[in-house]
Amino acid sequence: MKTLANSDYVVFFIYFIIVSCYGFWIYKRKHNADATSKDYFLAEGSLTWWAIGASLIASNISAEQFIGTSGSAFKMGLAISTYEWMAAATLVIVAIFFIPIYLKNKIFTMPQFLHQRYNGTVAMVMAVFWLLLYIIVNLMSILYLGALAISGISGLDITLCISLLAVFAVIITLGGMKVIGYTDVIQVFVLILGGLAATYIGLGELTKNAADHSILAGLKTLHAEANDHFHMIFKKDNPNYMDLPGLSVLIGGMWIVNLNYWGCNQYITQRALGADLKTARTGLLFAAFLKLLMPIIVVLPGIAAYVLHQRGLYHQEMLSSKGVIDYNKAYPTLLNLLPTGLKGLSFAALTAAIVASLAGKANSIATIFTLDIYKKAINPGATDKKLVVLGKWSVVVAMALGVIMSLVIGEQLMGEGKQGFQYIQEYTGFVSPGIFAMFILGFFWKKATSNAALFATIGGFVFSVFFKFLPYYANLAFMAPYGFSKMNEKSVYEIPFIDRMGFVFLICVAGMYIISKIDAAKGTVANGLEIDASMFKTSRAFTAGALIVGGIIVALYSFFW
Repeated sequence: MKTLANSDYVVFFIYFIIVSCYGFWIYKRKHNADATSKDYFLAEGSLTWWAIGASLIASNISAEQFIGTSGSAFKMGLAISTYEWMAAATLVIVAIFFIPIYLKNKIFTMPQFLHQRYNGTVAMVMAVFWLLLYIIVNLMSILYLGALAISGISGLDITLCISLLAVFAVIITLGGMKVIGYTDVIQVFVLILGGLAATYIGLGELTKNAADHSILAGLKTLHAEANDHFHMIFKKDNPNYMDLPGLSVLIGGMWIVNLNYWGCNQYITQRALGADLKTARTGLLFAAFLKLLMPIIVVLPGIAAYVLHQRGLYHQEMLSSKGVIDYNKAYPTLLNLLPTGLKGLSFAALTAAIVASLAGKANSIATIFTLDIYKKAINPGATDKKLVVLGKWSVVVAMALGVIMSLVIGEQLMGEGKQGFQYIQEYTGFVSPGIFAMFILGFFWKKATSNAALFATIGGFVFSVFFKFLPYYANLAFMAPYGFSKMNEKSVYEIPFIDRMGFVFLICVAGMYIISKIDAAKGTVANGLEIDASMFKTSRAFTAGALIVGGIIVALYSFFW
């Protein structure tokens, strides 16, 4: 039933009060009236490794995971876990190779890196790109999918849910990165606890009428009745191949998705940029271990909902108003089965995930706009106090824009019958290949020039759009035998978006190489970063942890191939 009992609301408000009071206490305890803008936006030097790791996960696990990933698991199965497990490997790589470069060169924002490595034009173009991406794709999708889930559980109007989520997130965000970082520790605890409750109830439903009601029995039943949902690598004839094209999730475009997200993304990296190298690396490794566990709370519930649906149960709850299966309803359907009180906890967990992610995004938007656009191009002489005030107003404005867009176009893009998670991944992928090419060459090839970076920035987006619409003007059936195209529902041979990202990345790298060589012949001098081999050495403890993460990933893919 889509209602919350009084005890559910009590549990939720207890969570709300605890988070708000703790955030206020952190603000009062650590706030300095003379704090610099970097201290406000980045919590410079004050986040511990466990706060960094928890904040990374709390900001990453949001509506797109609980709702979007569970919905994709309903449709595709365990394979969608590749976004979580490959992210764990990526976090280790970022900790070893990316973070030392940022910290050594005193880089605090991604546009700052581009300005320092290339020039102001590249930095400004990308700052605008990031702002648009964060507001149009991320804020909007988190607000819409989150409100959709909360509405599905509570019965509250979706417009009211969107507004309340935005207000709660703004309250948390206005305290700055310190408040976000430390309140995220509570958020991640609540979201894991609530997520486990949803998984438990889903597995329990599968064995409700059986002699053995244990979790192990539920897992065995899940695997037996949805065996086709427990394969990580899809073959070319799989109907879900367009979303996860075979080996590309291991050796292709999935690396671009993850390396760009975890290593070249202000929203994520700023959690570690205010810490020393050892603390930052330990926090990233902690996050990697947490990512390995995420499918338990965001994927298994979706598969459980699929099995229950196949049994003919809760069919009506999964239907959209148009009478088609709405994958986004998989997770809310399970939550509605929870007993009173526990439902309130899971409701709080879902809200925690959404609010933490919204707060992180809003802080990143404020950071980029204030430090990289306003201070660089509009008012270079702005005081730190003015920058902090402007940053707070930026949070409010950005959230308001996110609310408006989620209300106006959210349903058309992520509504009934659509996979919200796939929408986010595909449209982020229009800029990811060019950004990652620009960063990776900027890190490790000193001869990459600003002209080459501009080509990757603008050209990467143009080529992404070109490959998206190319199938409607050219027959790509010749690529099908190699797995690089597949017929879609419109009988058009389309390139899977993960492969499309791989192609665009290779074009950007090749273009950057050629342009940089031409610039060098003209006498153009590139701005290299300060890098030496000793930066990439890791402690024995970190190396041991990284090897354990890698070993677990290999074991998981081997078992569920």
